[in-house]
Amino acid sequence: MRGARRIPGPRAAADDFDLDALPMAPGPPAREPAAREPEPESPTAPPQPAAPVLPHGVLKALLGAWALAACSAEETEAVEAHLTGCTACADEALRLRDAVGLLHTDRSLDLDPLLRSRVLEGCLSRRPATIPVPGWAVPYDAETARLDALLRDFGSSEWHAPVRLRWFEGERQVNRKTTVAGVIGHLMTVDGLVSTALGLDDPAAGGRGGSDTAAGSELPLSPAPRTETYWSAARRPPTRAVREPWRDQSHALIRTVSFAGRGVAERSVSYGDFALPLQDALLDRAFECWVHGGDIADAVDYPYEAPSAAHLHRMIDLAARLLPAALAGRRRAGLAAPARHLVTAGSPGRSLHLEIEGSGGGNWYIALDSPAALGSPDQAVAQVALDSTEFCRLIAGHVSPVDAAAGQEGDREAIGDVLFAAASLSRL
Repeated sequence: MRGARRIPGPRAAADDFDLDALPMAPGPPAREPAAREPEPESPTAPPQPAAPVLPHGVLKALLGAWALAACSAEETEAVEAHLTGCTACADEALRLRDAVGLLHTDRSLDLDPLLRSRVLEGCLSRRPATIPVPGWAVPYDAETARLDALLRDFGSSEWHAPVRLRWFEGERQVNRKTTVAGVIGHLMTVDGLVSTALGLDDPAAGGRGGSDTAAGSELPLSPAPRTETYWSAARRPPTRAVREPWRDQSHALIRTVSFAGRGVAERSVSYGDFALPLQDALLDRAFECWVHGGDIADAVDYPYEAPSAAHLHRMIDLAARLLPAALAGRRRAGLAAPARHLVTAGSPGRSLHLEIEGSGGGNWYIALDSPAALGSPDQAVAQVALDSTEFCRLIAGHVSPVDAAAGQEGDREAIGDVLFAAASLSRL
């Protein structure tokens, strides 16, 4: 019907209103937007060059460079595209990439001190040696081999690198400047004392391989004068040529004691002012070889590890056995306090408990009142504790008795006498 009213639908809730559609209150007139400058058209990117198409032979030749990440981006793309379709090259690439992983190892390149022993043990366990090296000679064999491995790759400049040797005389530390080659000459010269005791040629005295000295020159028996005579008699400063006669000499010593049998271990080796049984003399030479190997390594800024724990223990034991005689010698020179107790069959006198901690360590009781007495735990009047490396630095003369990091308890006078006696074991 024309005049009929329309019935409105249901009223919507307030939440259903479209707020944007509601009329807004009149506000200030809107500003005309500023005209925008037309944006420059972006240049069309140049087409990327396709990966180079290389023949199979060239791609195969690039596999090594690819494994080392030495190819250009285009070559890398071409090689990797080729590997998806060539099984033979993919296998070869995998082998090369594994090999490169071995070249980039993070492990230290220094030889493990026990590596030589483990290799020899593995070989000898399959076929025992007909003539084995005596156990008491093994430390010398190991230390000369380690030092020789360090020297093997030295250039001429490294052989002439300056080295300062240090030791104690009386109450003070002294030193002597030489070179790497001079240190090896010194080791060869003192090793000659052992060679002479075994009836072998002495290279430093003009024997086999001793071309740097006057043939037939006489050398003193004491290590320090013997070395000084060798250095001063040389027609020219020692060079890398000294390595061969030194190494030949050490090989000859090992062979000789291996074939000599059991009785040779007690043969006396004279050091001029004192003598040692051959087994102790070779242990002494092993210790000095390690110490001077460290001096050489320091001169060329290269790390050098301590001997194995078993070998280090034997070196420390030798020093502990020599301490009572060293202390008695300092008493005779007026450098140590006199003995306080008379040593008799029923009273061995006072002792000092020497405790060495760490690798190769142990406990020793040092007789204080007589070099012939045996130390006893019941008579200990003092105790000294040192790390094994620190003790070896002390007996090598590389640290003073006052500066040695030692734990001390008990008789201070006895402790001081023993520490200075330990330093007095050092020598050139």
